Amino acid sequence: MRTLIEDLSAILEDAFEAEGLDRRLGAARPADRPDLADYQCNGALAAAKAAGRNPREIGAAVAERLAGHASFSSVDLAGPGFINLRLSNAALSARLDAAEAAPRLGGWRTPAVEKIVLDYGGPNIAKPLHVGHLRSAIIGEALKRLLRGVGHEVVSDIHLGDWGLPIGQLITELELEAPELPYFDAAFEGPYPDDSPLALKDLERLYPQASAACKADPARAAEAKRATADLQAGRPGYRALWRHFIDVSRRAIEREYADLGVSFDVWKGESDADPLIPEMAAELRAAGLTENDDGAEIIRVARDGDRKEVPPLILFKSDGGVLYGTTDLATILDRRRTFDPDRILYVVDQRQGLHFEQVFRAADRAGLIDAGRLEHVGFGTMNGKDGKPFKTREGGVLKLRDLIDAVDAKALERLEEGGLAADMSAEARADVARKVGVAALKFADLASPRTSDYVFDIDKFMSFEGKTGPYLLYAVVRIDSVLKKAGRADGLRGQAASEKDADWPRALADAPARDLAMAIAGYGDAVKAAVDKRMPHFLAEHAYAVAQSFAKFYAACRIADEPDAGTRDARLRLSVAAGRQLLDALATIGIDAPEKM
Repeated sequence: MRTLIEDLSAILEDAFEAEGLDRRLGAARPADRPDLADYQCNGALAAAKAAGRNPREIGAAVAERLAGHASFSSVDLAGPGFINLRLSNAALSARLDAAEAAPRLGGWRTPAVEKIVLDYGGPNIAKPLHVGHLRSAIIGEALKRLLRGVGHEVVSDIHLGDWGLPIGQLITELELEAPELPYFDAAFEGPYPDDSPLALKDLERLYPQASAACKADPARAAEAKRATADLQAGRPGYRALWRHFIDVSRRAIEREYADLGVSFDVWKGESDADPLIPEMAAELRAAGLTENDDGAEIIRVARDGDRKEVPPLILFKSDGGVLYGTTDLATILDRRRTFDPDRILYVVDQRQGLHFEQVFRAADRAGLIDAGRLEHVGFGTMNGKDGKPFKTREGGVLKLRDLIDAVDAKALERLEEGGLAADMSAEARADVARKVGVAALKFADLASPRTSDYVFDIDKFMSFEGKTGPYLLYAVVRIDSVLKKAGRADGLRGQAASEKDADWPRALADAPARDLAMAIAGYGDAVKAAVDKRMPHFLAEHAYAVAQSFAKFYAACRIADEPDAGTRDARLRLSVAAGRQLLDALATIGIDAPEKM
């Protein structure tokens, strides 16, 4: 199903073409002055410049062709040639019917289905998740749900940091503390213990301890480097210990991501790409794509016309070691062989933009995949009130677990302050608090374009007023309450009620109701924009617009207690449409709404 703007643009395009003008000029857009019109078209100005004619004359000719069209109640000309359009009740009713028949994502589906590998998360094993992992998880999960919802085949891959020198540092640090463990006995033939010798708290202690020791002592650093080489060469004891590190870390990572409603289809890591590096390097050399640069082996990726310097990708350092670029290139090879994707999206901090530009160009030169099918979906930073990347009061990086617990506690505090969920059991109240907390975190992140930085303010985000996640949850609960008051025992989550056949124009007669209907009708356009631009904030913005419009409708119009049966049923039907669309939009961006508060 086409979106509302696509439908309106098609009508305008026909009118421009009928005037002998480029039909592409007939693009509709939301009106700059909603008090004057619903949509507008500015194509007459561009047409005038190309045709050497008066823009108002062109606008008038196009407007005359649109006059009387069933989709519009009025077509007006403004200024130098702006065409202002107001939808007819018949057209708006038809959009509401369509939204009711296909409520999922406004009925919009991608016209070109692709298989997409979505890379987000990127935690390192043996290190606790911290606030720096939050945005990738939230944005990536929202994109996964959105892209699947419109018809794409999506494989989500966490891409673990599970290989390299930090693992060797951990191994040598543990050996110093517990040399009696069988993993360090080169003569031991197994089997190795099934249970890990370390718990998560041990890994979290050893990781910074090992890193600091290697920085302070060159001999320790050399030992760690040798252990890393032995691990990568396949030493059995080190491999067994490494697998324990992964298993212990994964359980903690899964738990904390699950608390945020985030999950992954594939748990591959850098280690999965490592065996492919020698083969890949040999093919690159055979193709003449590598060269020696002061002992390092590189791939040049600069292009004629580059406005800034794009350094070569270092395939191997002068000592033979690999960098992230090498692993990322091999990961593309692995994904091509495993999934044969049409596109790979990387949801990673935008400060890594140059790195991905190098990798994408190298992959293109190597014939692994066209660079145009590799996308860096970059995002800004979550900052503290000082405008700098968020840290604890002591200046350290805040663990994600501590952030989640703090948000849960603040959500419970807000519920108690507002007298919400007071009649629930402690367990049910805690569940509502978790949903409120997650909504606050996620909506705060998604309320602005992903490329923007934002300031983390837990008090502001947890408010039940204003542009916040809790406000949206309260809107859903309020609509549910209205429906139950009207006799729909199951509220929004029940079956369609008798008012489904109610007359839409009965509701649209009131300005606040019409405004709500217009908000609902724009869902498909918000979905399409979010998909095309990889910007989930369009969905967050749409959900907020619907919630706001419903609040005004609720304040101005009687709904459940409206004495006129026809009007009541029409308003209830509109409330159902708004509530179910809110539920769908929130679920798509990863927010679960409670049934009551």
